Amino acid sequence: MKWVTRERAMVDRIACPWLIRRFIDPSAEFLYVPNERVMEVAKSEGATPFDTPGAELHHSTVDGAEHVSFDAFIRKYQLRDPALLELAKIVRVADGGSGQAVEAAGLVAAATGFRAIAKDDFENQRLQFPLYDALYAYCAQRRKDGRPASTEPGRKA
Repeated sequence: MKWVTRERAMVDRIACPWLIRRFIDPSAEFLYVPNERVMEVAKSEGATPFDTPGAELHHSTVDGAEHVSFDAFIRKYQLRDPALLELAKIVRVADGGSGQAVEAAGLVAAATGFRAIAKDDFENQRLQFPLYDALYAYCAQRRKDGRPASTEPGRKA
């Protein structure tokens, strides 16, 4: 399946492809295009648009709280993995949504740095997927330890 979003990806537009590949469509193909062309390319390529105005899988307000595209994927595909739901909190805050997550500042810093060193969105995606794998593992470990992620800094000894 093809998916299309805006070019110059940062947090949500890299987190969503990671989520798609790991939990929805392992053979997904991604297209990154100028903002004004996303819906046009979606139609011409038969791709599903995301993280762009007018797309079903975009930012929204849920119960008065700002949710990001990553949240929209979780809702639409009914993903219930507790570690993934914890990761969603971090992505939401990092991408400007509602909530608190001390990890979000680090995610923004890393995403900004990866975008700066990547030659294009595909390399950015390739470089950042291991970061999301690690954050997912971090969230799973925190859940296993009985400490949800996104609450306080530091490690359990």
